[in-house]
Amino acid sequence: MAVQVVKPRIRGFICTNAHPAGCHANVLNQIEVVKRGFADSKRDGLNALVIGASTGYGLASRIALTWGYGAKTLGLLYERPADGRRTATAGYYNTVAFHRQANQDGFFAESLNGDAFSDAMKREAISSIREHLGPIDMLVYSIAAPRRIHPRTGESHQSVLKPIGAPYTGKTINLNREVVVPVTIEPASETEIADTVAVMGGEDLGMWIAALAEEGLLATGVTVVAYTYLGSPLTWPIYRDGTIGKAKDDLKARVDALDEQLAKELGGHAYISVNKAVVTQASAAIPVVPLYISILYDIMNAQGINEAPVEQMQRLFSDYLGPGIQPQLDSERYIRLDERELREDVTAAVTDRWEQIDTDNFYELSDYAGFRRRFRNLFGFEVDGVDYEAAVETELEF
Repeated sequence: MAVQVVKPRIRGFICTNAHPAGCHANVLNQIEVVKRGFADSKRDGLNALVIGASTGYGLASRIALTWGYGAKTLGLLYERPADGRRTATAGYYNTVAFHRQANQDGFFAESLNGDAFSDAMKREAISSIREHLGPIDMLVYSIAAPRRIHPRTGESHQSVLKPIGAPYTGKTINLNREVVVPVTIEPASETEIADTVAVMGGEDLGMWIAALAEEGLLATGVTVVAYTYLGSPLTWPIYRDGTIGKAKDDLKARVDALDEQLAKELGGHAYISVNKAVVTQASAAIPVVPLYISILYDIMNAQGINEAPVEQMQRLFSDYLGPGIQPQLDSERYIRLDERELREDVTAAVTDRWEQIDTDNFYELSDYAGFRRRFRNLFGFEVDGVDYEAAVETELEF
């Protein structure tokens, strides 16, 4: 048992600790959003597998499925528990909080902590699904990992977010000095492109579907959804047209093929949901993105159209992917939850501010203060209602 006062250890885009009470409050806040959005849990008896369930859109999806539909969920995560004086990761504390509230409210939840890319985790998940859930009705794929060890070759692949073909020069916020500075990102090599596709493309999702299908653990009418981000023209050089774009092209091709397979074999479907830009530890580390999000959120907040991840997922599962709902798709078979970010008036306003912004005015032309707070919120810090002077238990189990 380790009780301590936890203060944030943050430098730039790196936070090396997390606050369990703050993470707990974050999860409870997300649950309340879903309860308000769905009004009454439908309790449709869904069995859901969420791959990447501890933070961001994955955690929000699990919350929406649980409190929106009464789903029985198996969540997969790769998080570090507390060790002596070192706290657990935020995702670990999020999962503890999720389990506590799900148990209190009478919902079944099981979580496995390990490398979802590995064959060992697939076998462990299959065993748990067979024992506790039964065939999967909803599979959410929300992995955002920087590295993958290929289960067949043993090769280690490291993803990068870089342009392709030519360097990209733009603006970014130096998060340590909190100034706007120019940044140039060199183009990726062919090896870096291939590695990024190996990590962030669709091969692993295909392996999950194959493993579950072989064991008869995909329900008739199963729905599979993976998440992606395309962004606005301002970020296309490092997203849509960069290495991550190649990975997402691979994901799209594989999801389209899976859709045909599932429709033929089980009457099921596979989709990609294109979500809006959000503050994560990964996005904070990408040059250009913190400045872009700071401007974007200031504009969307002023118009009352901004959404947190849980609000996006509440909308996804109530309006697009709930039982009996026929999702609206665009011409490329995408579910578009980023339509508010890409509204013509929003993108025009973002572009206008982007051209003007510099160190002297970026607090006025952006919501950088909000970006910074949201970043700290991810780790349970600066959350309303939490006493940060009180000692808390840090060694927790889910």
